[in-house]
Amino acid sequence: MTIVEMLGQSGLLTLLGMSVVFGFIIILIVCMKLLKIVVHALKLDKEEPAQAPTASVAPKDDGAVVAAIAAAIHDKTLKS
Repeated sequence: MTIVEMLGQSGLLTLLGMSVVFGFIIILIVCMKLLKIVVHALKLDKEEPAQAPTASVAPKDDGAVVAAIAAAIHDKTLKS
């Protein structure tokens, strides 16, 4: 088998592979569009609005947390 024949076969195989992948992508796009139409027709794409929580959480006093963070930063700056 000559180099020209091998290049011809590799080119043909490349085109065949690319055609198969392109065909699969086209089929995938068509299926997704059909699924969108079906979901929209059956009204499955509507979500119910989320209910707001009725009980409100009381605000916490974060003073202790802020003080601990400030102390850790101060201690870190003193050590370096």
